[in-house]
Amino acid sequence: MKKDPDQAIRVWLLIGLLAYLVLPWYAIQDTAWYSVLPQILGGPETANGVVQALFHGRPWLLLGLLGLLIAAAGLGLPAGKAQGKWFLVGGLTGFVGLLACGFLIGAKGWSIGTFDTQFGQLTSNQFGIGGGAFCALLALLMMVAFGVARRGYFKGDLFIAAAVVGCSVLLVLFIAFPVGKALHGAFVNEEGRWSLAAIFERIGNERVWGLHCLAGGVRCGVAWNTLFLALLTAGGTTLLGAMMALLAERSAGPKTQTPMRVLALLPIITPPFVVGLGLILLFGRAGVVNQFLEYAFEVQPTRWFYGLWGVWLAQLFAFTPIAFMIMRGVVQGVAPSLEEAAQTSRASRVQTFFSITVPLLKPGLANAFLVGFIESMADFGNPIVVGGQFSVLSTDIFFAIVGAQYDQGRAASLALILTLFALAVFALQRALLGRQNYTTVSGKGDAGIAMALPASVRRGLNAVVYPWLAFTLLVYLFAFVGGFVQTWGRDYTFTLNHFKTAFALEWGRFGLVWAGSAWNSFFTTVKLAGIAAPLTAATGLLIAYLLARTEFRGRALFEFVALLAFAIPGTVLGLSYILAFNVPPVELTGTGLIIVLCFMFRNLPVGVRAGTAAFKQLDKSLDEASLMLRASTAQTLIHVVLPLLKPALVAALVYSFVRAMTTVSAVIFLVTAENELATTYIIGRVGNGDYGVALAYCTVLIILMSLAMALIQFLVGERKLGRRKGITA
Repeated sequence: MKKDPDQAIRVWLLIGLLAYLVLPWYAIQDTAWYSVLPQILGGPETANGVVQALFHGRPWLLLGLLGLLIAAAGLGLPAGKAQGKWFLVGGLTGFVGLLACGFLIGAKGWSIGTFDTQFGQLTSNQFGIGGGAFCALLALLMMVAFGVARRGYFKGDLFIAAAVVGCSVLLVLFIAFPVGKALHGAFVNEEGRWSLAAIFERIGNERVWGLHCLAGGVRCGVAWNTLFLALLTAGGTTLLGAMMALLAERSAGPKTQTPMRVLALLPIITPPFVVGLGLILLFGRAGVVNQFLEYAFEVQPTRWFYGLWGVWLAQLFAFTPIAFMIMRGVVQGVAPSLEEAAQTSRASRVQTFFSITVPLLKPGLANAFLVGFIESMADFGNPIVVGGQFSVLSTDIFFAIVGAQYDQGRAASLALILTLFALAVFALQRALLGRQNYTTVSGKGDAGIAMALPASVRRGLNAVVYPWLAFTLLVYLFAFVGGFVQTWGRDYTFTLNHFKTAFALEWGRFGLVWAGSAWNSFFTTVKLAGIAAPLTAATGLLIAYLLARTEFRGRALFEFVALLAFAIPGTVLGLSYILAFNVPPVELTGTGLIIVLCFMFRNLPVGVRAGTAAFKQLDKSLDEASLMLRASTAQTLIHVVLPLLKPALVAALVYSFVRAMTTVSAVIFLVTAENELATTYIIGRVGNGDYGVALAYCTVLIILMSLAMALIQFLVGERKLGRRKGITA
């Protein structure tokens, strides 16, 4: 049976036409969209696109319908450039026309030609796009992509064209547009006019670029503080993550691998202030270490921990798990046959390790360093908790926004510095890796046994990794004891009252009652994080596939925009979403959707980097063999490539879920009373001095996310490379 080459095109045209007929065009306020489906022929808020255009004075909506009809006319032509021209013209007419009208109306605050037939006057009602508008715009965008493919680009592959165009629009709309709108304030002076000199007035001072610390002064500028801290953190997290991955995959036995992985990932599944609190209980002025030094050696307690080294230690705890997850998949992908070949040539295990194994880890090391660097620059929680007088750009941006000065221009200027730092490291990473080949997973058989680590290397890893994991466990034990004592520092009586306050269950007149004060935020957080995690992982791996397997103009810019969300503090990203999506046509403020989108694009770079590192190890011949057997690109991606990306998929799913559960800075401006999150609830309790309930809630979150991680690993499984399991210890 011959396959219809226009089948996907027909499906999307049908979706676009149905969007105009059976869905409400605009977003419905304070109610679910499906509840008003019976009213799609009704008023100006609930009507479908056709009724809106013909009976409610919004004729510009017919542009989208016209575009769909033009594209449909192209189906009468054979597949080729002529057909692609019809698809392009139709898709661009509808998509650009609808968006342009929508943004112009939203910017002016009024509706063009909106005419109330009952009163005979212009009205000013303008709503955000709803289900009908979204589906119609998506169908028109697909027409543009199919037109590009039919014109001969992307080798005529409809799936690749749709993926590149679709992901590009997502990145522009939800990363470049809001970030650009926020950073635009750096070039606006006090009178509201654009001025290049405005940015130099705000950041061209000693507070930002001072180097007094090199000449015996107290401190350096916040820009140098941020850069130095980021380099320290990136180097430390990359080294620790690589050491943990090597020990877990090449040395530890089966009985110790699982506990090691759990302890290694423990910091990532907790809110950031838990680590800070645990470290303060250990090293703070009234911490255990200072109290012991005073008791044993009469050393007076000081605040030595607060500052650069305290922030660095807290960031090592927070970001090493990301490097571990990235490096674990890369270590698994190193081909044993290459190591066996070196040993056959009479190279020792030490020579093989440093000349074969370590060089093949370069893609993972570079990606882990980049992610650690950007995460450190964007981190807000750790510097604010243990930074003391040590200032960084993220905290300065926060106080510029929420402080008494409320200087959005200064905040935007400082955020621009972070973006430039990230761009520089990104360019350096590309220059170091270049176009070198690191393929280790090919279509050829490779049933070798991974080389055991050299004894000297294993001893060195044991001397670093196991004490670090023990230290991790100690910090968390100190932190979570606070959830089970009456009042920390005064009354250490064991109690479960904090858990009862947050998560009490009672039997009421109508059954079980969720009486605890934390249940609302708990269910909301789980729901939104559960929606965001698979979307983040799927989009991240798809973008990684496009970057690794396709060549197209603007590819470098495409990759940079995908990483841009990590280059700015979460507070700025959240504020940029408020500024960009507070008015029609994309009106999302106050909804759960804006939180999901913030989760998704804030955590997207980890999926992209993990996928990119994994793709560098997969031979392109695997894809080519599948395509030669007449499988489509989508089938090849799902059935051939994805099973080999299971470590990267697990990393993306786990990271996106737990970060959505524990993030603070990115959503602090987006939460509402209806959409309160776990972290904002905990911050409120900490602000009120109720540390017991806050730590009890953190304990519940850790248990929940541990179970979620185990479930994700079970559902995804391990990839099978046809290699034998050997004793590597």
